[in-house]
Amino acid sequence: MRSFTLQELAGHTKSKLVGDPSYKISGIEDLETAGPEEISFCANSRYIPLIEKTKAGAICIDSQTPLYDGKNFLISDSPSATFQLLINLFLSTDTALSGFKGIHPSAIIHPCAKIGKDVQIGPYVVIDQGCEIGDHTIIHAGSCLSSLVKVGSHCVIYSHVTIREECILGNRVTLQAGAVIGSCGFGYTTDARGQHTKQKQLGIVVLEDDVEIGASTCIDRARFKETRICKGTKVDNLVQIGHNVRLGPSNLIVSQTGISGSVKTGRNVVMGGQTGTVGHIEVADGALFAARSGIKKSIKKAGKYGGNPAISLDAYNREQVYLKRVADYAKRIEALEQKVQELEKNS
Repeated sequence: MRSFTLQELAGHTKSKLVGDPSYKISGIEDLETAGPEEISFCANSRYIPLIEKTKAGAICIDSQTPLYDGKNFLISDSPSATFQLLINLFLSTDTALSGFKGIHPSAIIHPCAKIGKDVQIGPYVVIDQGCEIGDHTIIHAGSCLSSLVKVGSHCVIYSHVTIREECILGNRVTLQAGAVIGSCGFGYTTDARGQHTKQKQLGIVVLEDDVEIGASTCIDRARFKETRICKGTKVDNLVQIGHNVRLGPSNLIVSQTGISGSVKTGRNVVMGGQTGTVGHIEVADGALFAARSGIKKSIKKAGKYGGNPAISLDAYNREQVYLKRVADYAKRIEALEQKVQELEKNS
């Protein structure tokens, strides 16, 4: 088991050390269960009371968090980010590492596919005609790349990912297990008899550099142009992104969110879990949506939103307070009505 002095950990995380620089730490844990040889963190003011009680050998905090005598602290602007550096240090294994090096003999690769340098291709991967795979990319077992797919360098494609024909991945893209890139968009015409005829979806999906797509997330190909996920955007598990959507740079899209066709988002948009949108709307830079928001019209300015339909988060929170008091309001109204009736009888 590796261990480090607090002086070493402070240097590794570029944190300010308050406490014993020679104190040895050999692991990480949460505040409630950490022991004397483990380090923890506090990034939320609601957990500050646990700092006094914890047995942790050291705690990562920010400069606004109170210090307690007899305890060791690493102080930084972001305790969570500091703790992540420690997670990487103590627990790091290469999650892209596979016991199958190089190109596995069971992989099926079309003769005209172009494979870059130092590419790893796991068991039972299928790479169809015209595909191009950039240098140092890793494709894990059972994934399928249809014809003419282009994948950049240093990408990681985990097991059982499907990338449909002609889709394009930039550099350093990560696709978690079971993701489907380029599935057909959901589009049908309905005739007078109520019969549905599929509209062919002949566009593509483009994932720009540093995009990550979560497990079992589906991104539909465009009807005739492209669905695009811009640089640095991170999409969680079990998300549905419809055809012709354009997600701007550095968005965060949380699990079970559904984004309808032709939606366009700006930079640094955040959608909490189970957020849903109607189609053909635009969302401004810096718009943040609480979980289960329903976005039914274009959002034209940055801010925090919540509810269904989504309104400013402050207004939504006030509404929720009022809703919790509805039963009390009803009783008061009934009592007032009874008094009015009594006054009318006695008048």
